[in-house]
Amino acid sequence: MQTDNEKYNETVQPNTAFLNELKEKLPEFFTREGSFNLDKFKNQLKDKNINELSEGYQLDFIGKDYARRQAGEMPNTVIVPDEKQNQGEGKNSQNLFFSGDNLEVLRHLQSAYVNKIDVIYIDPPYNTGQDDFVYPDNFEYSDHQLETMFGLDDDQLSRLKSIQGKSSHSAWLTFMYPRLELAKHLLKRTGVIFISIDDNEDSNLKEICDEIFGENNFLAQVVWERAYAPINLKKNFSHSHDYMLVYGRDANVIETNGIARTDSSDSLYKNPDNDPRGVWQSDNMSVGPAIQANIYPVTTPSGRVVEPPAGRSWRLSQKAFRERLADNRIWFGSDGNGVPRIKRFKSELRKTGITPMTIWKYQDVGHSQSATQDLQTLMGGKKYFAYPKPVKLVQRAIQLYSDQDSIIMDFFAGSATTAESVMKQNVEDGGHRKFIMVQLPEKTYHINKNGDKVPTKGGRVAFQDGFMSIDEIAQERIRRAAKKIKQDNELTLPKNFDDSFKHYRVVKPVKQTLEEIENFDTNNTNLFTNMVDGFSSNSLDITGNATGEATILTTWLAKDGYSFDADVEEVMFNNYSAHKVEDNRLYLINEGWGAEQTKELLNQLGTHQLEVQSVVIFGYSFNVAELRELESGLKQLDSKVTLIKRY
Repeated sequence: MQTDNEKYNETVQPNTAFLNELKEKLPEFFTREGSFNLDKFKNQLKDKNINELSEGYQLDFIGKDYARRQAGEMPNTVIVPDEKQNQGEGKNSQNLFFSGDNLEVLRHLQSAYVNKIDVIYIDPPYNTGQDDFVYPDNFEYSDHQLETMFGLDDDQLSRLKSIQGKSSHSAWLTFMYPRLELAKHLLKRTGVIFISIDDNEDSNLKEICDEIFGENNFLAQVVWERAYAPINLKKNFSHSHDYMLVYGRDANVIETNGIARTDSSDSLYKNPDNDPRGVWQSDNMSVGPAIQANIYPVTTPSGRVVEPPAGRSWRLSQKAFRERLADNRIWFGSDGNGVPRIKRFKSELRKTGITPMTIWKYQDVGHSQSATQDLQTLMGGKKYFAYPKPVKLVQRAIQLYSDQDSIIMDFFAGSATTAESVMKQNVEDGGHRKFIMVQLPEKTYHINKNGDKVPTKGGRVAFQDGFMSIDEIAQERIRRAAKKIKQDNELTLPKNFDDSFKHYRVVKPVKQTLEEIENFDTNNTNLFTNMVDGFSSNSLDITGNATGEATILTTWLAKDGYSFDADVEEVMFNNYSAHKVEDNRLYLINEGWGAEQTKELLNQLGTHQLEVQSVVIFGYSFNVAELRELESGLKQLDSKVTLIKRY
């Protein structure tokens, strides 16, 4: 049989994600059957006097419909808790680290973290053509299924499959599109995403972000000065910058915190005339090009008459100037003979800090070489990553758009620079921000024809040091960074400083489990296989000591919108262990449920010893008789309790 998610995915179209979002926001335009009423929508637009545009443009690329469809699919993986980490050093942590395909992780988080993330920073592959990116999707659907899904002919199908394993622009866009679409849903209305990129895909990234986030939600294209010296071997130009594209979920309600003021910037404010309003600094009063109405003579206190320089005018109208002059807001120098300047009082500046500019100098946020050296020092002198981002660079993004309790996400975690940046920012302002890291467990080795592990080209040092995958290095970086931060800030460490993380692996069930699922018959009166055990970490051939029940429960909690620190209580029914979550749902996963358990459950529900709105069962653990008895009993209760069967 098919799983519930497989059944759903067969119905997904390229516009499914968009229609789901539209249905959530505008349910009145959908019929009872779930179809969109286009005529009603058009009439409403006319009622609001909306002009229909006859011209426009959008970015098209091979694979776009496939990418749009991917954004609407349900996950085909499970979330396996790393019980060794989560019940050990990470037990009390609210930070999360996911090892797995970030597309699948983003799908899993669509319920639990929708509209909850404050800042997303990602550093995706740049697609430079130097083995930093190849399209990873292997098109699990058959040719016939692909043709049916998208209405393709043979030639169009061939073009779609041509991006497989390639690093073309179309391949890169097909890879990025669904991930950005899903990331958008996680952002709060005030949330912001920063995306690092270079010249190779900058223009394409801008176009798909305009389409996904909306042109009106473009906030900036930051230029980061990543190098401080030229490479003289370059034939034409030595590139010294990268970009960060910055988009908000809703630019109308977003306002930056600004850059924190430094002692050097504050020292510019003085009070040479003993103004009772406090310290100030002055700004040039002339601007260009000239505005004719604002060209007028000004007489200084010393009696000198001055006018704006040629081609310029005063910043203020004559009326505004007189008002400022009367209020002692014009400065003519200590001798009263200087060109007029406008006084700006520190007390009247925005409380949130200095408005950021779009060029970020390496002196302020670090450069590539310093980032590499700092990480190398932290990791004991070993160079595991070629081009990590500076902590200060990501920390500035966090400063600009987060508060002390924000959630920060990075689904291309790499060396986990973002995690260290979050911890450092928490130390600096006493915050309790939480991070969510996602990293593909890309192996540092491959298996040769003799069955031996051989390190990859860039993974030799890591492999020799015992790191079998990139995500392992990132986790170790977090541990070492946390230790150093605590040592360096021993006396000023915030209360309840979170120096760890909970770890989860997002993996696809093994072939045997998938075959057992496919062959499962819901009408069986007896169960021949314990399906739950197929989802244990042991059966999935990964470390972490997770039972199959823990994996299924963790996966379902995320599906049902519960956070990873949800209150889960064990409830016993005649030696059968069930799980109640936040007095809302009861989960029955393991085998062993029978008539006695049903009787006890109905008794507790009927006498209100147990209060839940729904009972969720793992269908593979119940034979048809047990299921019918449970279903019938719940229907007879006075209080409405829904039975949800999942496969």
